[in-house]
Amino acid sequence: MLKDQHGRIHNYLRVSLTERCNLRCTYCMPADGIELTPKEHICTYEEMLDIIDTFIALGVKKIRITGGEPLVRKDADIIFNELGKRPVELALTTNGMLLDRYFDVFESCGLKNVNVSLDTLSPEKYNFITRRDGFSRVMENIRELITHGFNTKLNMVVMKGVNDEEILGFAELASKMPIVVRFIEFMPFDGNRWNNEQLFSAMEIREKLGEKYQIFRSEDAKHDTTKHYSIEGFAGQLGIISSMSEEFCGSCNRIRLLANGSIKNCLFSNDETNLLEPYRKGEDLEPIIRQAIYNKKAKHAGMFQLASQSNRSMTTIGG
Repeated sequence: MLKDQHGRIHNYLRVSLTERCNLRCTYCMPADGIELTPKEHICTYEEMLDIIDTFIALGVKKIRITGGEPLVRKDADIIFNELGKRPVELALTTNGMLLDRYFDVFESCGLKNVNVSLDTLSPEKYNFITRRDGFSRVMENIRELITHGFNTKLNMVVMKGVNDEEILGFAELASKMPIVVRFIEFMPFDGNRWNNEQLFSAMEIREKLGEKYQIFRSEDAKHDTTKHYSIEGFAGQLGIISSMSEEFCGSCNRIRLLANGSIKNCLFSNDETNLLEPYRKGEDLEPIIRQAIYNKKAKHAGMFQLASQSNRSMTTIGG
């Protein structure tokens, strides 16, 4: 087992397949893009699978594939099919643009859990937030996910003055669809011009929902970052991820493997441990991984003024 100095066991690995993305969301990537890691410093799929196998041997039971946008990676289908042979639960976070190309791959590898990032129900505002045109395609792919029987979650990053007035509209989706709509607090990352005035807190989200609905607290899974809520008569559920105002670090079981072979032991950490270089030298990764996880801080990577700290852009972490 991978255990940190606070006794937390880490068995959930989030793997970023690529730093690249086919959208340019304002909260995720600077308007002028990012400087990508040179290709020779990005894991090949063989290297990535070998490193993942080390984590599985150390007790990882769940793997979530992220990006950038993971489905833009040309060998993503190979990685999915290979991971389908491992004794782990598979999940995916995507912007939904390319889902229709992968339904057969997901079914063959046994992937059933898909989170789609969608921050507005307005085509015009979608173009503004993502700096791209693709709303109708994403909505069609979400409907196809449900038709194909995938466990589907919609992730909405709530930004005050940008899309907070759409909270009730997103909640309405769960009234008819068997999905979980999750409202996520806006978090600071390099290039997204975060400021506290744009933070729409978990308390404010609950208050907004309460204007129309009577919400009931539901039971959460162990290590869940989402506080779940139900509404009588709804086909789906609602959730709130309160990373900023109501942290949940005490039950954290997550590790993040980046596309360049480095690991972050916290989403907000500006410290990384490179695994690709020692892997290529033939070194044993286990003691390196164990030490990196052991050093994990009690919460938020030990940072208490997150907005003023240096960190990667979200697109290179994968959330």
